[in-house]
Amino acid sequence: MTENELAKIVVDLCIKIHRVLGPGLLESVYEAALVYELKKLGIKVSSQVGVPLTYDEISIETGFRADVIVDDKVICRAQVH
Repeated sequence: MTENELAKIVVDLCIKIHRVLGPGLLESVYEAALVYELKKLGIKVSSQVGVPLTYDEISIETGFRADVIVDDKVICRAQVH
């Protein structure tokens, strides 16, 4: 599946989740729902993944934390307004 196909699935699921749960919940709730929905579709997904950062000659293991990584192709950031 291409990045664009995965992105469309993610956006559609986010809309579905928001319609069902409504606004005002913690980001972690929407993130857990998204991970659940993606797994139901058989799509490889991982959440709260540490992404190392290299600075000069050192590796900083906690340089960045990706909220959700979909099929090793799409990184999603949970953000609630």
